Amino acid sequence: MHSTSSQTIAIIDYGMGNVRSVQKAIEHVAPNDNVILTDNADLINQADRIVFPGQGAMGACMQALNEHGLSEVIKKSAHEKPFLGICLGLQLLFDHSEENFGTKGLGIIPGNVVKFSKSELKIPHMGWNTVNQSIDHPLWHNIENNARFYSVHSYYVSEADASVVAGTTDYGVDFTCAVAKDNMFAVQFHPEKSQHDGLQLLTNFINWKV
Repeated sequence: MHSTSSQTIAIIDYGMGNVRSVQKAIEHVAPNDNVILTDNADLINQADRIVFPGQGAMGACMQALNEHGLSEVIKKSAHEKPFLGICLGLQLLFDHSEENFGTKGLGIIPGNVVKFSKSELKIPHMGWNTVNQSIDHPLWHNIENNARFYSVHSYYVSEADASVVAGTTDYGVDFTCAVAKDNMFAVQFHPEKSQHDGLQLLTNFINWKV
């Protein structure tokens, strides 16, 4: 089911991550909407929905956000309109990460990000893994519990208040892979790379009435 009325969906492009693949996936599920890649604060503020992707090192991402003057714009958007964080776009919402000898995040959601411990499991956590849905949420609509999604990451959210945890994944440790708070939803995995269920999640976001 596609959205029935035209809306503007801003994908925040601050030079970190493959935002084109996110754009193509959203354009696929929302062909009637205006999907834009932008680092322009005015366009982000004017958009109806915000997608906040990210890949790479958290320190470099925070530096890029600050250089583009986007930190405060993201904090504002995350409290005002439907907001979807993807991969590093989840981790950046938290207070602090161990990455790059310690990096301060945006502090929108309390909690910390830590590195997977060295074990028999390969790091980064790369490939398909199941997601246990911790809560009933509109973005899980038509997605079976323990559906498989695609991930690539070496760090994970270790401390998140139980009230915001929307999904968990097991990779040597049971970690938070999805959070939900008011109009925010963010995932560690890549819905744009997760085939049918990933596209369903993006469809749910496009149609999400907050």
